[in-house]
Amino acid sequence: SAMALFLHFGFFLLLSFDIAGPARRDVLELADADFDYLATEHETMLVKFYAPWCGHCKKLAPDFEKAATKLKGTVQLAKVDCTANSELCARFGVTGYPSLKIFRSGRDAGPYDGPRSAEGIVQVMKKQSGPDSVLLRSNSDLEQFVNHYEASIVGLFSPDSSRLSEFLKAASLLREQFRFAHSSNLSLGQEYNATGECVLLFRPPRLSNKFEESVVVFSDYLTITSLRRFIRDNIFGLVPHLTVENMERLRVKDLLTVYYDLDYVHNVRGSNYWRNRVMLVASKFRGRGLSFSVANRKDFEAEIQEEFGLGPDPGLPVATIRTRLGLKYTMREEFTRDGRSLERFLEDYFSGRLKRFIKSEPVPEKNPGPVKVVVAESFAEIVDDPNKDALILFYSPLCQHCKKLEPVYAQLASELSSDPDVVVAKMNAADNDVPLGYDVQGSLSRDSQTSLTPDTSSSSSGGTPRCFQASRET
Repeated sequence: SAMALFLHFGFFLLLSFDIAGPARRDVLELADADFDYLATEHETMLVKFYAPWCGHCKKLAPDFEKAATKLKGTVQLAKVDCTANSELCARFGVTGYPSLKIFRSGRDAGPYDGPRSAEGIVQVMKKQSGPDSVLLRSNSDLEQFVNHYEASIVGLFSPDSSRLSEFLKAASLLREQFRFAHSSNLSLGQEYNATGECVLLFRPPRLSNKFEESVVVFSDYLTITSLRRFIRDNIFGLVPHLTVENMERLRVKDLLTVYYDLDYVHNVRGSNYWRNRVMLVASKFRGRGLSFSVANRKDFEAEIQEEFGLGPDPGLPVATIRTRLGLKYTMREEFTRDGRSLERFLEDYFSGRLKRFIKSEPVPEKNPGPVKVVVAESFAEIVDDPNKDALILFYSPLCQHCKKLEPVYAQLASELSSDPDVVVAKMNAADNDVPLGYDVQGSLSRDSQTSLTPDTSSSSSGGTPRCFQASRET
């Protein structure tokens, strides 16, 4: 009957709402009127300042909601719609969306600079809950604290020590990145040949190996800067585990990464089987300016295939090198269990025999139009011609701004086509590596940029590229 149909339909709507609702309800909605009152109720809170029309905000929303559910009862996640609460957003200096800020008992504790995946937010905010540094009283407290998936930094100081106050300041500043604890029981350091006041850095037990010490002692003059430097130089060790969360810190140096089926949650022994072989080789090339790491291939599969040109998982580890300048090298030989193939790859790298990998579309067979189509392989020949000026447009096929600019750019190229000393070109920056020296910024899915290369007769590279920032009209 019509009544029965109505009741069933109403039940369906109610059921659908109940399924979709919990994750959203775990994110607290705050406004101008109630922010101060509600925020002070939470010791630690992560607040997302957003605008409903913002594409990046919409992309973040599902991960933010998942993180809120996982952190329920530990850390509160909240959101503020800045289009409806402009006074509140102006008060906290919000100028872009989404902006994430950490609050402690209602006070702004600073920006959230961590990963924006659900798991990344959970990991960072768990570190933000509780004290900046955990007080340890006994050996059993110490053992329990350092027996953790991540590294641990433990300070041993006399109760009235000035070093302790400096250590606690550092812990407050760095707690988002590292785990801190402290104790006034100086005897806790005896097992590690540490006497007197010091800081002990415990590398994760899962990464324990015979090639390096698991505990590093810092007993120099302690300041926030010196402690930060000590942690930076020692926490990762010889061959750290590269993750999506720490890759920005590790990739500030020239870095070799070996990818394989690494899983330190379910298969520590199997993960260390290949890592130990990498460590053996890494120890032979230590001090030559190249850092090493291992990673779970599944976490970087798209990057491995798109950025390094490697095919599907062969069942064995694969190795790549990415320099801090963006040069890329791929190990083509099959990875051997004795590590010899990796050694040969490194010997070729250090001797300069390796050909770097350049992601490039095929060079067009014909290129008759006024706008020359450039790919990575033809860039030097067309754009870096020392006898010509070149205007090059870097674009993405999915970018709407780029499509809007296309007819204007084509008209410009037609008007300049009679000048033999000028080249107007374009390159798909999503499918071709952008050469060094061309500072293409922004998301390739939405931004277009142009760079002007003036003719410099004394330079074989076509001169220094300059960003074209004038009007986008002909």
